[in-house]
Amino acid sequence: MTPQMKEKIRQSFDKQSMMTTLGARLGHLETGAIEVEAPILPGSLQQQGFAHAGLTFAIGDSAAGYSALSVMPDDSEILTTELKINLLAPGKGDHLIARGKVIKPGRRLVIVQSDVYAVEDGNETHIAMLVGTTIAVKVAT
Repeated sequence: MTPQMKEKIRQSFDKQSMMTTLGARLGHLETGAIEVEAPILPGSLQQQGFAHAGLTFAIGDSAAGYSALSVMPDDSEILTTELKINLLAPGKGDHLIARGKVIKPGRRLVIVQSDVYAVEDGNETHIAMLVGTTIAVKVAT
């Protein structure tokens, strides 16, 4: 991934107030694969004390979307057009890691996947899998 693309992704991520609210941050960045991490905070729990599925979905969507953006031309942005989530286990631990990746790139449509893991005492549990489609749109100059 070019330094320019890394900077574009970082600047775009920093503009997402939802990610700021959730305490999320970018992790590993490479072409076609992006990580987003978020702590499991008291304000992002569901009624049984696990990470809320909304947190899981939000960081999974961002990881998948930025993986798609990483394979697009510099004058493009990405929008999610559809995204399905399978919740596999409760989000129990200190933080979540979403690992987004490109499954099939296209000129405008990119098929993406994001796997989300809960981390507890250094051990990862696969808690969700998201699969979806993004679309590239041109940035107004």
